[in-house]
Amino acid sequence: MIILRPVAGGRQLGLLAVVQVCAMSVWFSASAVLPALRAEWGLAGEPAILLAAAVQLGFACGAVVSAALNLADRVRPPLLMAVSALLAAAATAALPWCAGLVVPLRFATGFALAGVYPVGMKVVVSWFPRRRGLALGVLLAALTFGSALPSLLVTLEPGRWQAVLRWSAGLAAVGAVVSAAFVRPGPGLAPAPPWQPRYLLRMAADRRQRLVCLGYFGHMWELYALWAWLPAYLAATGGPGGPTAFAVIGLGGAAGCLLGGALSDRCGRAVVATTAMLVSGACALLSVPASGTAALLPLLLVWGVAVIADSGQFSAALTETADPRYVGTALTAMTAAGFLLSAGTIQLLPLLAGAVGWRAAVPLLSVGPLLGAVAMARLGR
Repeated sequence: MIILRPVAGGRQLGLLAVVQVCAMSVWFSASAVLPALRAEWGLAGEPAILLAAAVQLGFACGAVVSAALNLADRVRPPLLMAVSALLAAAATAALPWCAGLVVPLRFATGFALAGVYPVGMKVVVSWFPRRRGLALGVLLAALTFGSALPSLLVTLEPGRWQAVLRWSAGLAAVGAVVSAAFVRPGPGLAPAPPWQPRYLLRMAADRRQRLVCLGYFGHMWELYALWAWLPAYLAATGGPGGPTAFAVIGLGGAAGCLLGGALSDRCGRAVVATTAMLVSGACALLSVPASGTAALLPLLLVWGVAVIADSGQFSAALTETADPRYVGTALTAMTAAGFLLSAGTIQLLPLLAGAVGWRAAVPLLSVGPLLGAVAMARLGR
């Protein structure tokens, strides 16, 4: 049995999970109501695709700025998360009244969230110097569940897309309050270091950190493109409807985060990450023969578990190889590059689907995890 360290650490992990669930509920809030936006605002084609990618681009830009300024290591983490979650809530709440600014507002949402997710990982590591795989798995499970919440809110508020956005914004504001009022860094938090923009070059020069980042990039090639376009894929291929997207992303993803985190503390980060990416890549390839059959739903559920089970392993491995003074900067830089890559995949996949169909386009997602598995296998050796 794996025990999550001291009581104080467990309590703080629970609070951080609440912050992640609430703040990340704004991530796919606009994508979840995209059919309504298409009908009312005439969003179609490239604007609709850009709407889905704007959050990724905003997150990447926000993370680049944060990494260059070492904000995650020089600003008090609970305050940085609270301010960031509040800004994301404001950008989401403004959407129903700003039809002409929908893409900039989604960009602003992603930019703000760059101060929530990587910083939350840094705080978790400060409480769990060992056995951090499961702790980071809990945090990622919360992020995954929060990202999937809009899909559930759409079913609870049918035909009321404004209410979905208000709920998401309200939850993000709650996350800001929880962070400011209750979240505290752990005893393992390193003192604030001097500003060191050259640390990014040190990361690139270190073989172990470089391999971790390459594995993460393969993971990100697939993850958010699958999450963003799963409803469209299901609708186009006659797949199972209803709450399938929430089950695959939210429930399957949360289970994958916890399973991957628990196994990584026993078997090693590289082994778990490599295995998860091989399974995930296989699911992308097998989606072709499974499409339109009864095997599709079980395959999607397995894919939902595997596609995120490796995510915490990259974060844990990087915190174990980076300079302890700049863990926040390292995590933020890695996620910045990964989310920038995912923005490209999000735009590429529907364009390819428009040319060859969703059934033939989805296997493209297998390229990332299969290459990422090679990098993590080299790290393990």
